Amino acid sequence: MNTLIFRTVAPFLTALMVLFSLFVLLRGHNEPGGGFIGGLIAVSAFAIYGIANGVAAVRQALWFHPMAISAFGLFIACIAGLLSIVFAVPFMTGLWVYPTLLGVEIPLSSVMLFDAGVYLVVVGSITSIALALEAGDDV
Repeated sequence: MNTLIFRTVAPFLTALMVLFSLFVLLRGHNEPGGGFIGGLIAVSAFAIYGIANGVAAVRQALWFHPMAISAFGLFIACIAGLLSIVFAVPFMTGLWVYPTLLGVEIPLSSVMLFDAGVYLVVVGSITSIALALEAGDDV
């Protein structure tokens, strides 16, 4: 399935799917979605891009090795859980902070930090698996 139309549309479709995955990540605390589902959507975008342009193009587009992305996500998720120890509350308790940016109060929580960590773990690990599977076809 390496047609000219597919190779032309794949970058736009990938960008749109990654943007949608971030939307699903950010709305996941109050509505259906979250880090896991958002990560799977992003991995699907990278898989489509890889099918259209090859594994080398995906590795170049990612900037970092997929397992490094996964490790950073695991670190972020652990930090979100360990914040509760610092504030002497039960483990994985949601902690909130309300910074003001340009006159607008923005509620941020440790739950969102945990979701972002899960997102990165899913993107890194599943992308690594997908790239390994796609690279097997090039031989």
